[in-house]
Amino acid sequence: MSDLLELKNVSRHFGGLKVLQDVSFSVKPGTISGLIGPNGAGKTTVFNLITGLLPPTTGDITLDGASLLGRKPHAITRSGIARTFQNIRIFKEMTLLENVIVGMHRHLHYGVAGLVFALPKYRAAEKRARDRARELLSWMKLDHKADDLADNLSYGAQRRLEIARALATEPRLLLLDEPVAGMNCTAKAELMREIGNILARGYTI
Repeated sequence: MSDLLELKNVSRHFGGLKVLQDVSFSVKPGTISGLIGPNGAGKTTVFNLITGLLPPTTGDITLDGASLLGRKPHAITRSGIARTFQNIRIFKEMTLLENVIVGMHRHLHYGVAGLVFALPKYRAAEKRARDRARELLSWMKLDHKADDLADNLSYGAQRRLEIARALATEPRLLLLDEPVAGMNCTAKAELMREIGNILARGYTI
């Protein structure tokens, strides 16, 4: 089985500070992998390099054998990589359903006219998006709160919402940056079960 993701001798320097030096690893499709290290070891920096938020100083990063170097973050998302962040990034003034639908933007192919005039193609696409969003919320045990404002969620539920929104991009590779940070033992165990279920559905994490 060929590698889905590969980092080859990747380094990242900030001036004279060498945050990463000659990092190499690969990820097979349908597997779960983890980066382990203390705070400040550069784990989030690796994610930032993979997703195009930072360029590597040296080395190469490939997805299905194609280099990601020089690609913008939105192009890397379109290629099939989604991520969550250490600091939760959700739209707190939106409902859970709306948050997840935002993640589907690259898959919604109706124009402004369809939106303004509610053309049949738009209505059908909107229904598909809502149905899919509810399905993803159900995966994260949040479907019963679909119409609630995200700001009203507990910290752990906001984490799960962010994962649901990342899944809405239909990624081939899902990057979770410290997904259980700040959670109590019960919430951690619940989220780990849900991550296991995502893996069982064929995703790469």
